[in-house]
Parts: sequence; C-alpha cells; structure tokens
Amino acid sequence: MSLWDRTPERRRATAWPEAAATAAAEPAAGPAAGPAAGPADEGGGLRPRTLYRGVSGVDRGPVPMPAGQSDGLRDPMARVFFQRDHWPMTLEEVLDGLTRAGELPTQSVYLISEAGQIPPDETPGLRRDLRFAVSRAAPGKDPDLLVSSDPGSVFLQVAAWDPVAQVFNYYMRISPAWVWTGDSWSSMAPESRGKGCFDSHVNGSVVMKELKQPWSNWQSMSATIQLAPDDPLRDNPLHGQVIGAERLELTVKGLVSRWTAARLSAVVDDGMVTHPDHLLRQLFTTTTVNLASTSTQSATVASGGRDLSLPLGFWLNADALLNDLGLPVSTATVPSAPTSLYADSLQALGFRLEEQVSDFSQPGDTFFAFVVPEAAYEDNDVVRQLVEKNLVPAGFAACALMVDFTNPVFSPVRAHLMRYVPTAPVPVSTWCDDIAAAVAAAARTLPADSPEAEFARNWALPEADWRGVFAQRVDVYLEKVAARLRTASGFDEFTRLAESRRRMFKEMRLNEFALTLPTTDIPADAPRLRMHEDGTVAVVTTGGSP
Repeated sequence: MSLWDRTPERRRATAWPEAAATAAAEPAAGPAAGPAAGPADEGGGLRPRTLYRGVSGVDRGPVPMPAGQSDGLRDPMARVFFQRDHWPMTLEEVLDGLTRAGELPTQSVYLISEAGQIPPDETPGLRRDLRFAVSRAAPGKDPDLLVSSDPGSVFLQVAAWDPVAQVFNYYMRISPAWVWTGDSWSSMAPESRGKGCFDSHVNGSVVMKELKQPWSNWQSMSATIQLAPDDPLRDNPLHGQVIGAERLELTVKGLVSRWTAARLSAVVDDGMVTHPDHLLRQLFTTTTVNLASTSTQSATVASGGRDLSLPLGFWLNADALLNDLGLPVSTATVPSAPTSLYADSLQALGFRLEEQVSDFSQPGDTFFAFVVPEAAYEDNDVVRQLVEKNLVPAGFAACALMVDFTNPVFSPVRAHLMRYVPTAPVPVSTWCDDIAAAVAAAARTLPADSPEAEFARNWALPEADWRGVFAQRVDVYLEKVAARLRTASGFDEFTRLAESRRRMFKEMRLNEFALTLPTTDIPADAPRLRMHEDGTVAVVTTGGSP
C-alpha cells in the first residue's frame, strides 16, 4: 500500500507505545453529527482544529506542534488546510478541499484489498479491508500528495511532498485533530527509524509492496476486485474513478526516485559523503522488500498445462544486476516448472489462506501463484542513482551484489560486509576503494568461502572483464536452477526456500494483512534456508541478520 495503513488494532499497538495503554483504556469518541465529522479513532484528549507532532521513538505521544514548526511546512496538506485553519476529517473532505482551493487538480484513484479476489458471496463473514489510494498532482507532473483511506474514512493518512525541504511529510488524522508523524529524514534518525509510519516507509519514501505486474491485491489490468451486489462501495463516487494499479506503479517509482535524488544531494557536500552507512546498507542489506509473483492465477493452474514461470526476482536481483548494471547474460527465458509440480506442492505442504479474525480458511495459494519477497525498488534505486551520479563505481556495486547473489533478499552473508562501511563522513573520491581495500585485507586471513574472500575475488577482476565474468556465473546458475526446477525434489526445495523467505517477510512490520501471503504446514520455526550457486538449497549457517 502507498501509506502505512494497517488494521485498527495494529494502528493502536504501533503508534506511540508509551501512550498506548492510556489510549486503549479510553473509549473512542463517537462521530459528531453532520457531514463534516470524521469517524471515531484513537483521539483520546486531542483538541480539535490542532496540528500535533507525534514522531514514534521521539515523542511519547502527540503534542501540539509549535507554530514556528508548523508554519515552516510547505507541503500541500499544510498550505491548503492546516495553515488556513481547515481541518478535513474524511477522505472526501480532503479531496474536495484541494479542489476548491484549485490545488493539484489531477486526481487518480486506486483500490486494494488482500481479499479482493475472494468471491464475497462465498465468504460473507470475511473482513475485506478495502482501501483507496488517491494521488493528486499538478497537470503533467508527478503527484505531490497521496492519501490512503478506507471507504468509511475510519483511518486517513497522507504523504505530502514539501518542495522546499525536499521531503515527504507524513500525517494521520486522529479525530478530532491531525498529527504530523515525521518526514523522510525521520526514517534515517536512529530514534525513529523503523517505528510508527517508518516501519513501512523504512527509508522515508512512499511504498507500494506489490509494485510489478500482476500487482497482486490491487485492481488492475490483471484483476478486478470483487464486490457483493449490496456492497455500499458500489455507490461511492470514488469507486467509479478507480483506475489500474499499473499506473500507480509508475507514480510510486517516480516518487521514490524523487526522494532518492533529494537525499543524495543532501548527503554529498564539498566532496564528502555523510553517513555512508545509511547509503550502503541499501546495497549490502535488505532494508525492505517488494512482493513479486507469477502472472498466473493459482486457480487456473492445471496439472499438465503450460509451464509456470516463477518470478525472476526470486532467483537473483535481476533489476539491479541485469537491468541497471547491464550484465550481458545470455539466458533467454525465466526458469519455469511443470504445473503438476506446483499443484502437488500446494497439497503436500498444506497451502491455504487464513484470516483468524474472520475465522476464514481456504485451501490453496494466493490469487496469483507463488508470491515471494524480492529486492526492493527503493533499495535498488539508491544504488542505481549512486552509480549514475558517479558516487559509486558500477564495478563496486556489482562486486557487492554478486556476493551471495543467489539470495537476493535476507542475505546475512552480504550483510556481514556492512562492518567495513564507515559511519563518519568520507571522501567521495576514495570511499569505495577504501572499503574494498579493507575487505580485501581482511580476506587474506579468512577462509576462501567467507564473504570477504568472495568480495575480494570479485574486486580483483579487471574493469574490462567483470561484466562478462559475472554474466557467465549468472547464466550457469540459472541453467542449473532451471534443470532442478523441473524435478520433484528440486521444486520442493525451491518451494521451501520461498516459504523461508515469506517467513522472514512476515516478521517485518510491512506485513500488515494475513491474506497477503499463504500459510503452509511448514513449521514457523523451521530453519532458514538459502540458495547455493549450484542450484541446491541448504540451511543458513552464517551468523548475522539481514
């Protein structure tokens, strides 16, 4: 989702934990009469017509924002509403207020629900968690404001671009007030990183987990969200404006790149890079992920039918290595498996969709088959722009990504190399050479299979050769997995590897809804698995965390 929406229970549990007990003990105020009233939420004792500051990890709870700070906000939400003493309490009031003010007239509406493709007449008690994502933009421009809300405005959240500060400001309505929950830089600060809205907006930018075709769970050119005949959403004017998530993909990518560019401009000054560790953790570690899947509906996979091509991002970070860094691989096709093996795995491993709140269980996979975490666009975008701006040599980025490249996400092997990245400012001209030299020096006293040794071997390749050498390794690897994928034992190993990575995703706060991923009979505490370059799967033995 584009903002940090989550169920009411999770919103209460994750925002300002110090104040959660008080908020939970107080009954929420009921909605006031009249169309201007917003629905009840966790407002407690907040004053109407007031902008609060509430940055998780910094503030114990919402406190009125000083006038000097609120007047300095230059995003559309602040300019159009708060600084004019306008306080919209519903999604419709936000959108109507922008229209009346003549601000950001280009509107796009998107719809998402993890239960959206489950027939509502067959599951009347299932909580469907339908949400709108609405963008507003100046004509011909990228959006400067995104709103996330359910159709009843039970929750209402906004990300707004401040062109002066060059950040996204994040707001949430807590009736009868609004709370500024931080800006893009708050995601980098140690005290607020990973907390509140930044458990989803991990690096300060907007988020769309299901970023690629078929845009799982979104209404798109690939699937339509189903509504019951009597669903009141049918009469909601916004429902008639819903367009496909294929458009939102382009919007989100553009906004991520906007923040990346602003961020790099701010951290590189007078030939020095500040916080080099903040940048390179998006090269060496998994700060967040996107979810990829096949474009095949799981219910249509028939034993003996056309082969099932699994997402390329499951096998390696193809977006970074092949598209951005241009490894000249010769493999022409994505590894695919006989549909019979996929169908057998669903039954043998007890695949099902479960939602405990609704007491819902349905055998089988998600609507689109084989959803898995892959390397995040926002992580790759930082690396891509670092290379494009000549802040990081392409060869250095490739050498890092080729360490344990068969595990594109959650690799403790690659993350191990973060210990060689300095935290103090470093010269742009030498920082990558200095890091590489430190790794290579350490490798001389370490085993040949250590992360340091693998990086050192990569780094020792001549500039003219590394692309070809790395491409050959990728080709050989994909040939091996393609062959093993067509065997029962190989497909079973890869399915268990996928489930291992799903379990890692489920430990992230980005995992907000039970129906995002399937459940299986594989124990939740099963050992973590990793892929080897020969196409075999083994238990993770390297220490460290992704």
